[in-house]
Amino acid sequence: MSSQSLEPSSITLRPVGPDDHNFLLEIYASTRAEELALVPWTREQRDIFVRSQFAAQQEHYVQKYPAASHDIILFEGRQVGRLYVARLDQEIRIVDITLLPRERNAGIGSHLIRQLLDEANRSGKVTRIYVEEFNPSLRLFDRLGFSPSEQHGIHLLLQWPGS
Repeated sequence: MSSQSLEPSSITLRPVGPDDHNFLLEIYASTRAEELALVPWTREQRDIFVRSQFAAQQEHYVQKYPAASHDIILFEGRQVGRLYVARLDQEIRIVDITLLPRERNAGIGSHLIRQLLDEANRSGKVTRIYVEEFNPSLRLFDRLGFSPSEQHGIHLLLQWPGS
């Protein structure tokens, strides 16, 4: 899918519902696939690990950002990712944006992030997101004008507008 053929109107969001658990688990598993390929575990061991880490991540998000919106990203009506956003007093925090691997680099994430930046601009807020320092999405955030404002271990807190 090329970003030239991307129609913004074909990208929509809908709230996460009770039937979305398996899809959300699939998205999460896709973010761990490379590292798990290096581990000499059985498929069952990998599945148990992914399920427990996914549950821990979801619990962390709910505890840290209880009022965040949790949405499924749809492209042309197909589920392609997730977007979790916390709208705080002084900032818009992108808690998580993840697309399935086959949907990446097509402009979907850029479009959604630009919408959040427009919202932040209108409301006079900064936009922030934590990204692991080896995550390929750092290039995207750099292109969109984010800059690192803090580092916690391997996690960079990126901010827009850049500090």
